[in-house]
Amino acid sequence: MKYNLLILSALLLFTSASIAQQTQKDTLFFEDFNSKTLNRGKWNVEVTGQTVNDEQQAYVDSTGTIYMAEGKTEGAANGALVLKAVYKPGHTSKQQKKYDFVSGRINTRDKMMFTYGTFSARMKIPAGAGLWPAFWLLGKGKWPDCGEIDIMETVGDSSWTSNALHGPNYFGDTPLAYRAFFPKGVDVTQWHVYTVEWTAASIVFKVDDVVTYTVTKAMVEKYGRWAFDNPKFIILNFALGGGYPNGVNKVKQPYFGLSQSSVDKIKSGDAKTYVDWVLVTK
Repeated sequence: MKYNLLILSALLLFTSASIAQQTQKDTLFFEDFNSKTLNRGKWNVEVTGQTVNDEQQAYVDSTGTIYMAEGKTEGAANGALVLKAVYKPGHTSKQQKKYDFVSGRINTRDKMMFTYGTFSARMKIPAGAGLWPAFWLLGKGKWPDCGEIDIMETVGDSSWTSNALHGPNYFGDTPLAYRAFFPKGVDVTQWHVYTVEWTAASIVFKVDDVVTYTVTKAMVEKYGRWAFDNPKFIILNFALGGGYPNGVNKVKQPYFGLSQSSVDKIKSGDAKTYVDWVLVTK
């Protein structure tokens, strides 16, 4: 009980500290998702016709998959963004590709671009094999040459999240990846602050202000060109199934990388990723 109270106190501290930080001169971007609708001046909503990585969802622009919640009822400071996976069999994209699931994905491409800085988001994530929410940074141009920084990914195992870098000659099953396990009694379904500190010489990942993984420019250049000196945009998304989850859970039915229990969770309306806030500082 004492341990859980300490965790709760730490999470409340992270919330208060982040709100205070937004007023500092070093703040480049702050979004607390405290409006009734998504701020389209900051965020783009992605709509997909075809997915990558054998994922099982289409991304749509809908209040059914992207909406704001009264944050305090969910443990957020104010409002909270919700990315919700929805069972919608027969959904057909403009490219005539059919899906049984739809979900949400937003980004700041061309609206808010950053080169270096500290990027943090406070998130609460559902568990379930094949549920694949992510918080990441991506450069413009051809992938993987543009560079990708995966600040937080999880594919359903509630005991860990992963960090990774992708670039020329170090992509896909990249050698530059790490699984960060939570302490006993803590899991991904609780509120956590996921952070990356990105400089010209290194990229440092953190969970709740504890360093989980550090990658230096020298480490990257053993494999290929350092692809982290160009502007990147923020992405928040909630994918379902696909190659990465399948590589972990080995599930092939009822959907590739997505288990029956996770499908049941989606059908019941309980597959939701919450984002309390996003903060970028110098």
